[in-house]
Amino acid sequence: MFDVNELRADFPILSRSVRGVPLVYLDSGATSQKPTQVLDAERHFYENSNAVVHRGAHALAEEATDAYERARQTIASFVGAHVDEVVFTKNATEGINLVAYAFSNATDKARQGLDVDQRFVIGPGDSIVVTEMEHHANLVPWQELCAKTGAHLRWFGITEEGRLNIEPGVIDSTTKFVSVVHQSNLLGTINPVREIMDMAHAVGALGMVDLCQSVPHMPVNVHELGADFASWSGHKMLGPTGIGILWGRAELLNVMPPFLTGGSMIEMVHMEQSTYAPAPQRFEAGVPMVAQAIGLARACEYLTDLGMENVFQHEQELTAYTLAELGKLPGVRVIGPLDTHDRGSAVSFVVDGIHPHDVGHLMDSMGVAVRVGHHCCWPTCRRFDVPATTRITTYIYNDKSDIDQAIAGIKSAQEFFGATVAVSA
Repeated sequence: MFDVNELRADFPILSRSVRGVPLVYLDSGATSQKPTQVLDAERHFYENSNAVVHRGAHALAEEATDAYERARQTIASFVGAHVDEVVFTKNATEGINLVAYAFSNATDKARQGLDVDQRFVIGPGDSIVVTEMEHHANLVPWQELCAKTGAHLRWFGITEEGRLNIEPGVIDSTTKFVSVVHQSNLLGTINPVREIMDMAHAVGALGMVDLCQSVPHMPVNVHELGADFASWSGHKMLGPTGIGILWGRAELLNVMPPFLTGGSMIEMVHMEQSTYAPAPQRFEAGVPMVAQAIGLARACEYLTDLGMENVFQHEQELTAYTLAELGKLPGVRVIGPLDTHDRGSAVSFVVDGIHPHDVGHLMDSMGVAVRVGHHCCWPTCRRFDVPATTRITTYIYNDKSDIDQAIAGIKSAQEFFGATVAVSA
């Protein structure tokens, strides 16, 4: 196990103060902080090898290309992928949209009589399946695809405990695609994605998993998920903003219509038509995010050095402590599972008589940074009949003292709004 106090020295931002008090950062589910090693990796590229990759024959272009493709290999290895299965995107949302647009583009081409892979053709009578706990990034693109093609959207509901209710019949012979979150960013629930992907494949459907809240926090091997595609963001796993990953089975990536077209993704261009490069290049049009890829690869190396089993164990201990301490507070209700079984470190809660935004503001006045709102999960909030929640999300640089500060902030909010709480009770 790693030493949190020693590790914190790698994160310059954690030494600063906010509101006149030391910062306690408990919003890593939104974005993680960045260690010096990642910042240095990006800076080193810009200071020594800055050039456009896959173009030019000069020394800097060769160095940049080598560094970019080495980063792809490092990131692929981190999740047990093959290097030709890793597509760089600007974030996870773009990765999910890339797959959604592959269906849309293939369907449009089929209407014109063009030869396309029928697995990506969708229309009236077909269905797409998601869950009621999806982030908007894994819901709205499928709503849009249904609106454009006439397909029908279905979803698995959520139990009172915050688990998926995997009802029979939601996935059936009409299902063309299933896309589910691995770990909920609001509830913390870790879903049985292998079971769901197997259900999808049993009816001939393709499947995708949103890994944004799992890849940073636990060991993940993409091939063991049973999915055809997966997507996650770099900025939640110590990496830079502006980069994400779409993983896909190489066989599928090479028959998918591209999302963005232009330079760098082509094989041959004529005035009448063009052909496209093999994956992953066919999905990386234009000048890619080279420095960000290098920074993300360094983040993967940093996490590998810590050991992802150690990361997961550390967060499990903090999650158990957080749930226990919140459970001691009268008038506080956790939204989601109340134990660490199949549960990650996102802990959302409501305080009787106080709006989550007010709870968050009081905690912020004490230097504690947490997320408040619907967390891009409006349907999940509606399922539990709450307008919003306050959310604590821990990471490798947090310890129990940070949770103690958060608990003190909640108590302070209850004291400040004491009359409101009393009326509510």
